Amino acid sequence: MREKIINRATELFLTLGFKSVTMDDIANELGISKKTIYVHFENKTKLIEAATFSVLDTVFKGIDRISESSNNPIEELYEIKLYAMSYLKNEKTSPQRQLKKYYPQIFQRLQVEQFEKMQTSVQESIKKGVETGLFRSNINVDFISRMYFNGMAGIRDEHIFPQEQFSIEYLMESYLEYHLRAISTEAGLSVLKKFINNQLQPNDK
Repeated sequence: MREKIINRATELFLTLGFKSVTMDDIANELGISKKTIYVHFENKTKLIEAATFSVLDTVFKGIDRISESSNNPIEELYEIKLYAMSYLKNEKTSPQRQLKKYYPQIFQRLQVEQFEKMQTSVQESIKKGVETGLFRSNINVDFISRMYFNGMAGIRDEHIFPQEQFSIEYLMESYLEYHLRAISTEAGLSVLKKFINNQLQPNDK
C-alpha cells in the first residue's frame, strides 16, 4: 500500500503540482480513506519527500542505463536530455518551482543529491570523451562538470529566461550544444554536427 500511495501521489504531484494536490485528492484517486495514507505517512510533507526521492531514484537508474548503453558521450548527453524532458512535461504546473517555494528543505536536499549524482555522471562522460578523442585533452574535468550542472540549473531561472520567450526544451537543447561545442575536438564537432543533423531531419520543415 505504501508503494501504491507513493506511485499515485507522484503522478498527481508531477501533473498538477505539489501545492495543488491534497491528501483528499490522493485518497480519492486510490479509493481509500485519508486515514490509510496517514498510517504510512505522518503528513503531506513526508509523502512529498518520499515521492520526490522516489522520482529521483528512478531518474538516476535511467541515467545509469543510458550511460551504459550509449555509443559515445555526445549521444549520451542528448539521450539523458530527452529522458529528463519526460519528467518536465508539464511546465505550467512547474513542480520543481512549487517544491522550491513551499517545501524548501526538501528542494535543497534534492539539489544536493542531484548535483552529487550528475557531477559524477558528467565527469565519467567527459573522461570517456577525452579518452576517445572527442573532447579536448586539456580541459579540467572537475571544473567542466560543475559548469555543466550550474548551466543546466541556470537555464531554469525565469528572470533570465522567461517561459513565454524560451521553452525548456529549447533551453536544454541550446545549452547542451553550447556546452559540447566548448569542449569538443574537431572529431567531436564532426560527431556533434552529424548527430544534430540526424535529429533535425525527421522534423525538417
